[in-house]
Amino acid sequence: MTNLMPTYFISHGGGPWPWIPDMAEHLAPLAKSLAHIPAELPRKPTAVLMVSGHWEADDFAVMHAAHPPMVYDYYNFPPHTYEIKYSAPGASGLAEKTADLIAGAGLPTHLDNEMGYDHGTFVPMALMYPEADMPLFQVSIRHNYDPAQHMALGRALAPLREEGVLIVGSGLSYHNLREFGPRARIPSAEFDSWLNQALALAPEERTKAILNWEQAPSARRCHAQEDHLVPLFTALGAAEDAPVTRTYHQTNIFGGVTASSFRFG
Repeated sequence: MTNLMPTYFISHGGGPWPWIPDMAEHLAPLAKSLAHIPAELPRKPTAVLMVSGHWEADDFAVMHAAHPPMVYDYYNFPPHTYEIKYSAPGASGLAEKTADLIAGAGLPTHLDNEMGYDHGTFVPMALMYPEADMPLFQVSIRHNYDPAQHMALGRALAPLREEGVLIVGSGLSYHNLREFGPRARIPSAEFDSWLNQALALAPEERTKAILNWEQAPSARRCHAQEDHLVPLFTALGAAEDAPVTRTYHQTNIFGGVTASSFRFG
């Protein structure tokens, strides 16, 4: 087995779902898939780099704090979910190297000392590494959502895989909050089927298909705003020639949604 770290695009579920019993029960297959990620890796990571659909910036900002705070970026959930703590250490040295790689690729970036862990990051990490002992930092997506730029970000980050950094794109393969439930059944299934087929293509064709994702069936019904799809571009760009494995697939989520997660490498 190679020591080169794979990359992931994960569907991270809704809000602080592991701390809400009925949601946790419904999303038990997702919890199982996330908890199994450490066992799928060739070695223990040196750190996890999370690209979350919940952090947007004008450039590719890199989290630099030694002890990032919590960001409770969800609404109308029970009070206890605003007291969750995931106290993983940051990775300031790796953040600086990451910013250098991004800048070296001709992409705009800066080190951010204020940003904390958003729920697209701390929710899956609480299942992957519940002891919160894995160094963890984030890179933002850009407001423009440009597929080619976010794919280029992934290519810039690819050398980190050789150093044991686990790169995870955290979003959702379906994210249309106005059409959750039964109305999501057909469009989410159509898009999920296309996504699975597109990612199984040969690398050059796969990249082309993902860059042109808006041509997919029900693309804009599933992603009216593509913030939760953008992390896929980066995860794929960082492992562009790697084989793909679907690591999670669930249908009829909350009465209609189909969603998946993927590993590259």
